[in-house]
Amino acid sequence: MKIAVVGATGLVGSLMLKVLEERGFANEEILVAASEKSIGKKIKFSNRELIVQSVEQVINQQCDYAIFSAGGAASKKYAPLFAEKGTIVIDNSSAWRMQENIPLVVPEINANAIKNEDKIISNPNCSTIQMVLALSLLHKTYQIKRIVVSTYQSVTGTGVKAVNQLDCEKENKACEKAYPYQIFENILPHGGDFLENGYTTEEEKLVNETRKIFNDNSIAITATVARVPVKGGHSEAVNVEFVKPFEIEDVYKLLESTKGVVVLDNPTKNIYPMPLNAKDKDEVFVGRVRRDTSIANGLNLWIVADNLRKGAATNAIQILEYLTRK
Repeated sequence: MKIAVVGATGLVGSLMLKVLEERGFANEEILVAASEKSIGKKIKFSNRELIVQSVEQVINQQCDYAIFSAGGAASKKYAPLFAEKGTIVIDNSSAWRMQENIPLVVPEINANAIKNEDKIISNPNCSTIQMVLALSLLHKTYQIKRIVVSTYQSVTGTGVKAVNQLDCEKENKACEKAYPYQIFENILPHGGDFLENGYTTEEEKLVNETRKIFNDNSIAITATVARVPVKGGHSEAVNVEFVKPFEIEDVYKLLESTKGVVVLDNPTKNIYPMPLNAKDKDEVFVGRVRRDTSIANGLNLWIVADNLRKGAATNAIQILEYLTRK
C-alpha cells in the first residue's frame, strides 16, 4: 500500500505517523507532504527516514490513500486532485464535513456510511468524536431528545502556536500569541471564530456534526466551548434528555459495552476522568454519571479524551483500517 500523510509536520500530522506505525502500517510505503517551508526535512518513521515533499509532488505518485491534516484551505484545494487520481482521501479538516455527499465517520458508530464510490471521507471535530462515541449506544437505546454540552478544550486543539504560548506564559516569556488573551491561569470562552448569532464555529460543529453522524436532525443541541490551559485532552460536561426512560444501572452497562469507551466513575474514591488520564490514550473516558432530577429522562456525564489521538489521528487511522479490511 502507498499512503500519503499531508500536513505531516504539524501536531496532528506527526501523530498520524506515530499511530500508523503503532497500528500495523509500519511496513507500507509512506509519503509525507507539508507546506513549502518544510520541504526537504527528514522525518523518522519506524526504522527509516521520510523526506518531506510538496503536495503537488505526492499527488502524482498514485497513492492508495491520503490522510490530510493540513487545514481547510489545503483540503479544499488538494483533496479533489488526489481523488481524481483514484486516491481515497481521509480528511481531518472541517472543509468537507457538512457536504451532503461526503461521509462523516466515527468508525465504531457509522463506518457503514462509507460507500464504495466515496473518494473523500471526513474525520469529525475532536470534541464531537468523543461526545458521540460516549452517547452512541445510549442514543440507540433511549433516543436523544436534547443535548446541552459545555467543553473545556486543550490548547493542543489550536496547534503548536497555542502550546508555545502556554509554555511561554508559564515561564513569563514574551512570545507570539495564538489567542487574543493570556491562556496561562485563564479560561477563554472562545473556540473558533464568532458567528453572527453569537455562537462560535466550534460550537456550531458540535451541533451539526452530531446530527449528521447520528443521522437524526431532530436532536436539539446547544453548546458552549471554552479553551483551558491544559495539554492532555478535551473535557466535556454533557447534559442529555432522552425520549425514553432509563435506569442508571442500564446506562452504566451500555457505556461499558460501547467499544472505545472506558467508564471511570467511583466518586467515593475520587475516581473520574481527567485530561491526565486521557493523554496519549485512544479511549474515550466517561464518569460523573448521574440522573438529572430537574427533568424527565435527564442524564449528566463528564467525557474526556485526548483530542489529538481519538479526536483526530487515531480516528483517521481507524477509518483507514476499516477501508483496508473492506
